[in-house]
Amino acid sequence: MAESASSATSMLKDELDIVIPTIRNLDFLEMWRPFFQPYHLIIVQDGDPSKTIKVPEGFDYELYNRNDINRILGPRANCISFKDSACRCFGYMVSKKKYIFTIDDDCFVASDPSGKPINALGQHIKNLLCPSTPFFFNTLYDPYRDGADFVRGYPFSLREGVPTAVSHGLWLNIPDYDAPTQLVKPLERNTRFVDAVLTIPKGTLFPMCGMNLAFDRDLIGAAMYFGLMGDGQPIGRYDDMWAGWCIKVICDHLGLGVKTGLPYIYHSKASNPFVNLRKEYKGIFWQEDIIPFFQQVVLPKDCTSVQKCYIELAKQVKDKLSKVDPYFDKLADAMVTWIEAWDDLNPAGAPAKLPNGKA
Repeated sequence: MAESASSATSMLKDELDIVIPTIRNLDFLEMWRPFFQPYHLIIVQDGDPSKTIKVPEGFDYELYNRNDINRILGPRANCISFKDSACRCFGYMVSKKKYIFTIDDDCFVASDPSGKPINALGQHIKNLLCPSTPFFFNTLYDPYRDGADFVRGYPFSLREGVPTAVSHGLWLNIPDYDAPTQLVKPLERNTRFVDAVLTIPKGTLFPMCGMNLAFDRDLIGAAMYFGLMGDGQPIGRYDDMWAGWCIKVICDHLGLGVKTGLPYIYHSKASNPFVNLRKEYKGIFWQEDIIPFFQQVVLPKDCTSVQKCYIELAKQVKDKLSKVDPYFDKLADAMVTWIEAWDDLNPAGAPAKLPNGKA
C-alpha cells in the first residue's frame, strides 16, 4: 500500500516543494510519509529560533528559523510575519521549484467515502496540470476529469481553457470557521465529502485557506504573499485570505485559473475561538471595506507580469485602504518590499541563490 502510494505520488518530485510552517515537532509527517517522502520539504519554523524542531528520519528537508530569515533577507526581513503561519510565504520565496504544496502541521490524511486514504498531493498535481475554465461555467464542473466533458452549449472557442495557477483544497472534520461562527457552533464538524473540482469564475473572489493549498510558483508565486500578521500587527488569521484576494484579481487580469474542491485533508485541531476573536476582531470589520475594494480593482493593461500587477495592487491598497486604517499603509509598503526581496532571490531566468551556502 505505502509503496504504491509513494510511486503514484512521485509525479513532479523534482519540480515540487512542500512548504510547512510550524512551531512544534513534525510527528504528523509519519502519516503523510507514503505521499510526501519523495519530495523536498521546506520547513519554516515560527517563534523562538532557539527551539529545536524534530523532523522524522527519511525526509529530505531544509529548515529555516527567524535567524535564517533575518540573515537571508536582511532589512527586508520585516515583510515576513512573526508568530503567525503567514511566515510560510518565506518558503515560497526561497524555493527553486515550479510548484508548491503547503499544508499545516495539524492536518492529516483523510479518507474518501469508501475508506481509501486520499492522496491530497496527487490530486493537487492533477488540478494544476489540467486547464481551468474561468470565463464560462461548465455545469459538470471540471470538464477535463475522467468521465466528464463540456456540456451542450459550452462555447468551442473556450474549451482549450487557461493555465491553472492555484489548486485550493478543502478539509474534513474541523471546519475553517471564523471565531464568531466557532463560538456558536463549537461542536460542528464537516463530514460531507463532495466529489467535485470546479474553476472559480472570473470576477468572483473566494476565502482562500492556506492549510491545504498548491500553486504554480512560476505563474503566481510572486503574488502569494501572506501579508503582515501576528506579532506586532493589529490583525491575524487573514493572511491566507489576503493572499487569496490578491492572487484572484491578478489571475483574472492575466487570464489564469483557480480551482477549488478536491482534495480533502483531515483537519484535526480546532483553535481557541476566544484567541481567534482577538486576532480577527479588526479584520471582521475591515473585510467589509477590503472585499469591495478587491471587487472594484482594475489593473492597467501594461501590468503584464505578476510583479507589475502586485506593485500596482500595493499602490491601490495605499491609495484606498489606508483610509480605513494606517495598517494598510504599512501593509502596502510590505507588499513592495516582498516583491523586491522575491526578485533579489529569484532573478529573471536564473534559479534562486541564497547566501552562506543555504540552498
